[in-house]
Amino acid sequence: MRALGLGLLCAGLAWAAPRELAIYFVDVEGGQATLVVSPQGESLLVDAGWPGFEGRDARRIQAAARHAGVRQIDYLLMTHYHLDHVGGVEPLLDYVPVRCFVDHGENTESGKNADALSESYRRALARGRRLVVKPGGRIPLRGVEVVVVTARGDLIARSLPGGGATNPHCEGAERKQDDPTENARSVGFLLRYGKFRFLNLADLTWNKELELACPVNRIGSVDVFLVNHHGLNLSNAPPLVRAIRPRVAVMSNGAKKGGSPEVLRLLRSLPELEDLWQLHLSLNATREENAPEARIANLETTCQGHWILLRAGRDGSFSVTNGRTGETVRYSAR
Repeated sequence: MRALGLGLLCAGLAWAAPRELAIYFVDVEGGQATLVVSPQGESLLVDAGWPGFEGRDARRIQAAARHAGVRQIDYLLMTHYHLDHVGGVEPLLDYVPVRCFVDHGENTESGKNADALSESYRRALARGRRLVVKPGGRIPLRGVEVVVVTARGDLIARSLPGGGATNPHCEGAERKQDDPTENARSVGFLLRYGKFRFLNLADLTWNKELELACPVNRIGSVDVFLVNHHGLNLSNAPPLVRAIRPRVAVMSNGAKKGGSPEVLRLLRSLPELEDLWQLHLSLNATREENAPEARIANLETTCQGHWILLRAGRDGSFSVTNGRTGETVRYSAR
């Protein structure tokens, strides 16, 4: 297909009348597959979960896309080269077409497994266009603003609107050993739709989080925070998590992956947090440390893969629905 010009590179076509922003947190058993559908009907899929399992993750993403009325993925953001994020990209193409692949460039890891992931992703790239992003850049999803804040180990140089304040939570914060893996190279973004703000930093790890939040908070506050790195304690440095003041946190954990007790306790201690939602009951924590069952999409280790669905309006109000129970909780504009 011919490009329509530089300004329309990788751009998709709106197919429906404007409506609310929708975000599906698809259960891929401890990986990530977050489907964003803009009010204009364009779609952004963040990662594609695992390969194998008889196409389990690809089929779950397809089901969410059909529920959203999405016929194709306009942008597929591959945040980093790890199996639970990029492994499912190639299998997904057997179920849903992808117009544009977005990433931070080539794999920074090497070795047999890393090379196999890179080769799989290269095969996928042959079936669409490619957009390489850097911090400060945009993913041109129509109807919303998607600002890249981290990519390939680099961070935004300037604070975003609403950010820039000195962060009092940085005092006494200690760095951990530097992370040489692709996790620290994750593509992270802030999505803005009117007054609504959603932060997804993929698997960004501790030291990069501190650089983003200290000595000033470059992000500002957010309405919804996709908890970093499946809720592992290798990430979710308190100075960042406290500074962004999320009203709602969503954790893309698996039954036995992520959901660290320290992170669950941190989240539930936040004074502004109204609710914590989890894709799975975490077996790494106690029942009391987990969110209430009504806020957990999947309670069993072997589950049906229920999603969590968020809908947001331009005024900053939003709702979250538990795909297992159908219960919806509404949150007024802040």
